[in-house]
Amino acid sequence: MKRALAMALSLLGAAVLAAGGFYAGRHTTAENSMTAMPAPAAPGAAERRVLYWHDPMVPGQRFDKPGKSPFMDMQLVPVYADEAGDAGVKISPTVQQNLGIRTVVVGRADVSSSFDAIGAVQFDERLGVAVQTRVAGYVEQLAVRAPMERVRKGQPLASLFAPDWLGPQNELLALQRAGASQELIAAARERLRALSIPEALIRQSEATGTAQARFTLSAPVSGVIAELGVREGVAVTPGTTLFRIAGLERVWAVAEVPEAQAARLERGQKVWAALQADTSQTFEGQLTEILPQVSASTRTLQARFEVDNAGGKLVPGMLLRMQMAGPSASRLVVPAEAVIRTGTRAVTIVRKDSGEFAARDIQLGADLGDTIEVLSGLAEGEQVVASGQFLIDSEARLRSVLGAMAAGTAAPVSAPASAPAAMHVGDGKVESIEADSILISHGPIASLKWPAMTMGFGKPAGAAFAGIGPGDTVRFEFRQGGTMGYELVSVQRLGAAK
Repeated sequence: MKRALAMALSLLGAAVLAAGGFYAGRHTTAENSMTAMPAPAAPGAAERRVLYWHDPMVPGQRFDKPGKSPFMDMQLVPVYADEAGDAGVKISPTVQQNLGIRTVVVGRADVSSSFDAIGAVQFDERLGVAVQTRVAGYVEQLAVRAPMERVRKGQPLASLFAPDWLGPQNELLALQRAGASQELIAAARERLRALSIPEALIRQSEATGTAQARFTLSAPVSGVIAELGVREGVAVTPGTTLFRIAGLERVWAVAEVPEAQAARLERGQKVWAALQADTSQTFEGQLTEILPQVSASTRTLQARFEVDNAGGKLVPGMLLRMQMAGPSASRLVVPAEAVIRTGTRAVTIVRKDSGEFAARDIQLGADLGDTIEVLSGLAEGEQVVASGQFLIDSEARLRSVLGAMAAGTAAPVSAPASAPAAMHVGDGKVESIEADSILISHGPIASLKWPAMTMGFGKPAGAAFAGIGPGDTVRFEFRQGGTMGYELVSVQRLGAAK
C-alpha cells in the first residue's frame, strides 16, 4: 500500500514538473520571439510606389498586378510613381558604358563667315594688247609662229615690208641733200610720223641716206600670244590685227557661287586660292566683280576675282579651290553628330545636373562641317549626348507617353465612342484561358499584315466561350478594342483538345 502511494506521488510530481516546464518554455519562447522580431519599417520608407505594370512593347496597355505579358513572351515591367511623371531618363553608369554613351560640353568658337568655292582660271582681259599695222605691206618673216607662245616685252614678233614708206622718205632725203630750209625739212618729218613710220626707222634712213621700207614689230608687253592673225608672205592692210597678247601678271578666277551665299559677297573681299591639283601652291586675290546674272539651271552666279600670278604658274583652264574670307564671330556650337534631325525639327539629348537625360528642341544656324551653330535651345556649359542619343531619345519618348497616361489611375481607360471596329479572322491554338482573356498561338492575320505569333485577346465577358479549353484548335473573330487592345467576338472549335 505504501509502495503504491509512493509511486502515485512520484507520478504526480513528474506531471507537475512537466507542466511547469511546458508553461515556462512557452513563456520563454514568447519572450525570445518578441525580442528577436524586428520592428516593422515605416510604410513607404524604403519602398517605391508602383503605379501599374506594362509591356514596354505595347505601352498603351496597363495592368494592376505583375505577371507575364499577354502580348510577348516576357514579364510585365513596373512603372513607379517617381518615374512616370519624370521628363528625363535615368540610366545607370554601367548601362551608359555598355551603350557607349558619350557626352560633350556645349561651347563657343570663333567662327568665320568664310565659305569655299571652285574657280576656273581665265585671262585678265584688262591686260590684253592688240598688235596692228597702220600701213599696207607684206609679212616677210614671223618670229612667233604658234598661238599660246610666251613672249617678253620688246621681243621681235615679225618683220614687215612697207613699200608705201619709200616715197615719203626719199622726199625727206632729197630736201636734205638740196639744202632746203629747216621748215621744209621739219614738215617732211611730220609727214613721216603721220604715216606711222617708226622714229628709229626715220633716223636710220637719215643716217644711211637710203630709204628704209623694212621694219620689225616688237611685243609691247609680256604675256602669251592669245591670237595669231597672220602667216609669212601674206599681205596686210592698215588696221589688221597681227597678234593679240594676253598678260599673265594677273589672272581672273571665276567662281560659281550658290545663290544662297551671294549675299555674303562684297567687292574687295579677300580670297585665298590653291591649285586643285596641288594644294601646296597658294595664291591671293580679291573680288573685283559680281556678274549680274544667275544661271537658271544651277542657281549660281559668277564672281570674278583678280589673283596675283607674278610667278606665271596659273594658266587659263586651271581649277582653283577658293576660300572667301569673312568676318569672324563667337558662336555657340555643338558637334554635328549630337544633333538628331527629324526633317521638321532638330533635337539634342541633354544631360541634366541630376544625371538624367532629356530631349530638347534646338534651332540650328550655319553648318560648319564637324560642328553646327546653335541659335537657340542650348546654353554654354550644358552637356549633350554625342553617341547613343537615338536610344535615349526613344526611351524619353516612351516615358513621356507613359507619364501622360499615368496622370489618372492605373485602371485602364475606356476609349471614346467611335465607329464600329473592323472585324478580323484567324486560326490558332488556345494556350491558356484567364478570367478576362484567352492566349492564342495563331497564324498570320492577312487583314492586319501580322505574322504568326502568340498573343492575348480580351473576352467580352468573363463567362464567354465557356466551351473552349486549352489545346483546342479554333477559328476566331476579333476586333480592335477592349482592355487588351483586341477583343474576341466569336470562337469556334476546329478540333478536339489534345
